Amino acid sequence: MPDLREFCDRMWRGEIDTVRELHPIIGFWNDGEAEEIEEGLLYYKTVASVSTIDTGDGLVMLDTGTEYDTERIYEGVRDWRPSAELQAAVFSHHHTDHIFGMAPFEQEAAAKGRSLPTVYGHRSMPGHFDRYRRTWGYNRAINSRQRARPGMSAESGQVFWPNEFRYPDVTFDNKLRVSVGDMTLELSNTRGETEDAVWVWIPERKWLFPGDLFIWAVPNAGNPQKVQRWPGEWAAGLRQMAGKGAELMVPGHGLPIFGADRIAEALTDTADLLEHIESHTLALMNEGYTLDRVLQTVEIPKRLTDKPWLKSAFDRPEFIVHNVWRLYGGWYEGEPDRLLPAPRAAEAAEWVTLAGGLGWVLDRARTHLQNGDLELACHLVEGAALAAPSSPDVHTLRAQVYDARAEAQDSSMARGIFSFAAMSSRDGKRDLFNP
Repeated sequence: MPDLREFCDRMWRGEIDTVRELHPIIGFWNDGEAEEIEEGLLYYKTVASVSTIDTGDGLVMLDTGTEYDTERIYEGVRDWRPSAELQAAVFSHHHTDHIFGMAPFEQEAAAKGRSLPTVYGHRSMPGHFDRYRRTWGYNRAINSRQRARPGMSAESGQVFWPNEFRYPDVTFDNKLRVSVGDMTLELSNTRGETEDAVWVWIPERKWLFPGDLFIWAVPNAGNPQKVQRWPGEWAAGLRQMAGKGAELMVPGHGLPIFGADRIAEALTDTADLLEHIESHTLALMNEGYTLDRVLQTVEIPKRLTDKPWLKSAFDRPEFIVHNVWRLYGGWYEGEPDRLLPAPRAAEAAEWVTLAGGLGWVLDRARTHLQNGDLELACHLVEGAALAAPSSPDVHTLRAQVYDARAEAQDSSMARGIFSFAAMSSRDGKRDLFNP
C-alpha cells in the first residue's frame, strides 16, 4: 500500500496530475480503504472525504459519504473502533456525496438501546433538502449531464437521484461549539459553494476540516447548472481558516495536507483566486461591459493557475465569472437581442437558410472540427441540430464534435456536459431529457 504522506507530498510538488491521474473528486485512493492518518483520526476517501474522530468518549464523523459508500464506511469504522459509540456527525453541507452514511450506525444504536447519534448542520440545510425534493427531476437531469463520461450509452448515462434525506437534529446560524470527550469542535458557517457550508476546527489537535470550501482544484464556485455561489464570502472564510495555524487539513475532496505552512499557502492562494475573479469582474461590470466582454477580458495570474491545488480539474474560472455576474447583475447578459429573443430553433433555421442550407453548415462545421476550432464547430453544429433535429447526418457530426470537445477539457464538469451532448446525439436527440 502506498504511503499516504509521501503521496500527498508528491501531489503538493505537482508530481501527481490532479486532472487525469488522481482527480480530487472522481479519483480514488487505496481503493477506498479507511486509514488512520493521525492518532484518533480515521480517513476515508472515495468521491468525497469522510473523517471519523475518536474523542476519548465516543466517535464523531465529519461528513458521512455517498449512499454507495455507506456499508464500506461503517465496516471501516467498526474494524478501527469495534465498540466505540458514534456520538455525533457534522454535515459540511447538503450535497449528496457527504450525507448518506448515518443509517448503519443508527440501526446499530437502536438495536443496542442507545440514543441515536446527533447530526449537526447549518440552519439553512433543511430548506435545501426540501428544495432537492421539489426539484428531483431537474437534479436528476443536470447531474446526469454533469457526470457523463466519454463513450457512455444513453442507458447507462442517467444517474439516480435521491428523494429522501437525513435532516440535521441540531442547526445553528454562524458558529457553534460542541464538546465531545477531550475535544472541542468549532463549527463555522461560510457561504461559498453552498449557503449552508460548514467548516470544522479542532483546536486541541490543530486539525482543520474545510468541507468543500477547499477541494484541491479551482473552487466549485461557478458550476453552470447549480444554484448561486458566493466567491467573496468564500475567500473571506478561507482567510479565517488560514489564520488558525492548522497542522493537518482534510479537504472535502482530495487528499490531506500536512504542515502549517502548506495549509496556509493553499488556503490563501485559493482566496486570492476567488478575490481576483470577483474584483476584476466587478470592475468591468462597473464600466458597463457586457457579459461576453467580461468573459473575454478577465485573466487569471499564472502564479495561481500553476499551483497543483488550483488546476481546473472540476470547475473553470470562466464559470466563476458567470456566477459573479449572476450574483451582482442578474441574468441579463447585456446583449439587447437576447432580452426577448425568438425561439432558438427559429433563429437557427434562419441562419441555416442564410448559409445556403443544412449541407453548407455541416461542411463548415466539419472544417472547424478538422482545424481544431471546436468552439465554432459547436456553434454551427448546434444550430444545425436546432434547425434539423431529426437529421441523422446532423447527429453523427454533432456527436463527433462534442466528443472532441470533451476530450480537450481539463474540467471534468465541462467534459461531462459535452460528453452528455455527444451521447444524446448518438441516440438521435439533442438532449436525452429535452429531445
